[in-house]
Amino acid sequence: MSVYVMLAIAWGAGLMALFGGFLAHLEGNANTVVKREFVHGITAFGGGILLAAVAFALVPEGMKELNAWQLTGLFAAGGVTFCLIDAWLQNNEGNVAQFMAMVLDFVPEAISLGAVFAANPKMGILLAIFIAAQNFPEGFNAYRELKAAKLTTKTALFGLLGVSFFGPLAAIMGYWWLSDSPHITASIMSFAAGGILYLVFQDIAPEAKMRRHWVPALGAVLGFILGMLSKQLLS
Repeated sequence: MSVYVMLAIAWGAGLMALFGGFLAHLEGNANTVVKREFVHGITAFGGGILLAAVAFALVPEGMKELNAWQLTGLFAAGGVTFCLIDAWLQNNEGNVAQFMAMVLDFVPEAISLGAVFAANPKMGILLAIFIAAQNFPEGFNAYRELKAAKLTTKTALFGLLGVSFFGPLAAIMGYWWLSDSPHITASIMSFAAGGILYLVFQDIAPEAKMRRHWVPALGAVLGFILGMLSKQLLS
């Protein structure tokens, strides 16, 4: 398969975030109990997928290529960096944790997609399907978060469209420059994993809880299952 096919696949995986955001736009305000359960369930689902990405995609790569001190330092640095960013945003009356987590998840995985595609195109396509499955609920949640931060519909959707272009850019970087540099790729993934884990527990998981409703939290279980099954297929 040509590099152009890989770029199209990477962009398609990124566009799923835009489609998720467009669904959130069509869904509108969560003004009924059923709608609120659905929104909280999607939030939990996205959190579960992010945890699966940390557990099955990002950290294992770091553990394979880095020594214990490098892995620990990069993972901690990711967490601390995004703690500081999150605190700064909160102090400036902004909160885009879902959006940041989506980008943190998408970029290193797209880099991996490019590196994997160079050696095994079929495995690259399977990884792209996994990334697309993650991006859809993450885009849904990110759109609602951007709207809550007082952005217009057009700005929020264009923001998600802009994120989709990170896919081919990161993939071509992985394909051309990092397919023979697993240490650098693993470092990026470990840093991102620390940042994602912080954001999940600080901002995303609390948003998934719905008082006196227990079903939405099962979305996290389903999201983690999807990540787990994707890991089995990729293996």
